[in-house]
This record gives sequence, C-alpha cells and structure tokens, in this order.
Amino acid sequence: MAAGTATRVYPFMPGGAADGTKLISGAVALSDLTDKPRFGLKGGGSAAWLAAQGIPLPAVNRIGDHRGMRVLRLGNEDILLLAEDAGETVADFKNTWRVAAAPKGYSSWREEGWAWMRLSGPRFAEAMSGLCALDLRAEKFGAEDIAQTRVGHIEAVTFRSPAGFDILFDITASAYFARAVAAMAGHTDQHRGHS
Repeated sequence: MAAGTATRVYPFMPGGAADGTKLISGAVALSDLTDKPRFGLKGGGSAAWLAAQGIPLPAVNRIGDHRGMRVLRLGNEDILLLAEDAGETVADFKNTWRVAAAPKGYSSWREEGWAWMRLSGPRFAEAMSGLCALDLRAEKFGAEDIAQTRVGHIEAVTFRSPAGFDILFDITASAYFARAVAAMAGHTDQHRGHS
C-alpha cells in the first residue's frame, strides 16, 4: 500500500466495529469525536519535552489550553493533547516529536486506542449522574478538572466541554458505551415521566 493512502476506520463509521449502533440525540445526545486529532505522550521525558516545546503543563488531573488544543495532564509523565479544531497544531507537535532526540517519552497511542465521545443535550447532567458515581456538578467539578473513573461501567477519563462532558475510553468498548448511554437516557426519561 502506498504511503498516505490508508484510511482509518473508526467504530461508528461504515465497516467499523460499532457500525449500526445508534448514537442517541435529543434531551441526551451522544456524539463521536473519535476521528478528531490527538496525541498522547507517556513515560520519562514526556513533560520536559512538551514544556520545551512551549506547552504550559497543568497540574495532574487538570486541563490547560495551548494554541487551540486542550492539554490534559493524566499523570506526571502522561499528557494528552486534544485538538477538536486544531488538527494542524497537533500534527506539527507529532512530527516534531517523531524526529526529536530522546528523552521525549513515548507515544501512548491515544489516537488509536481511545474513543472520544461527547455527552450533551438539555438533560446531559442528569444522564451523567446515572452513568458516573462521582459528583460532577459544576460547583464540585470545574471546567479544568479531569476525573479518571468509571463512566457507564467503563474505565474512562472525563471532563467538561462547553456542551456537556467529553469521555475518553478504550475504543473497543464504543458500542457498549453507546448502548449504556441510550439505556440511561431512556431510564432518565421514564423517571421524569413518573415524577
């Protein structure tokens, strides 16, 4: 296969592992951002290398911003760059990292290994409270906070986005997660109808 001709297939795309699984919309909506650019580094030298590139690193389990990217610090030497609308910026950092001399950490393969979903809609907070045991109310869990916990019975990383919550988790659980969110949204609607 010639370089540059490979097309990635993500879970909810035709031919993907979760093809045919419905993403709910309405009062609770689930969107798939798995095809959006990101780059994760892990291991010794990761933080120092990113800082040397001018990326301000937040404290562990906090989020920072740099040139349109969200900078998630999952551990001392575990950092994830998310670029919903800054794909070229992530690509530039990834290319610079590839040719850099060690120590620079190693790629944590977050772009291949993790699904990136967004829970939104007018009733997203109620649905999220049913999916996650943590108190994620705005007064307890701010816009720069990260929770590494279980969401919908799956080990996940979650944080607030302007529209709701973003959730990152093992990509192989994509269909299961979508069904768990749909079930919780249905339960939320039934509960509301009985009150």
